[in-house]
Amino acid sequence: MSEEVLARTVCESQSERSEIIFPADANALGNLFGGRLMQYIDLVGAMAASRHARAITVTASMDHLDFVAPVRVGDLLILKASVNRAFKTSMEVGVKAMVEDVRKNRLRHVSSAYLTYVAMDLDGKKIVVPQVVPETEHQKRRYEDAGRRREMRAEETQRKKQIRSLLSEEWHV
Repeated sequence: MSEEVLARTVCESQSERSEIIFPADANALGNLFGGRLMQYIDLVGAMAASRHARAITVTASMDHLDFVAPVRVGDLLILKASVNRAFKTSMEVGVKAMVEDVRKNRLRHVSSAYLTYVAMDLDGKKIVVPQVVPETEHQKRRYEDAGRRREMRAEETQRKKQIRSLLSEEWHV
């Protein structure tokens, strides 16, 4: 009989991924494609979400993504992900992408994103996830901020539903 875990710390699920950027990943200016960066962000975010839930997770949304600076061919891209907060079946994961200058031993921030993942069983049904236990002040701030972002996402979802409803009425005149 397995013991159900009701909560996990942020550290238990943190994930990191590193990539060297090659010409096939870049545009004509030698900058990493934004879509490829989104793919890397989604992958490292999914790793953190799956570690937290101890289950398969699917991406529900990427509601905020900033491209702060370009990533160039030859750069070493470092992506770090943490589960900010868990709700019933979903989790908000924050991902930060940085380029490491190995010669100067320095990191340069290039992108950040917030994603929502939903935990699923093998039949594709949503499952309850453990709560997040933030331990540091930084983790506690991210936990609180995630709750505010969730409220804003819910308001935005409602607004979009209303717009779709109005548009469908116009199209059925």
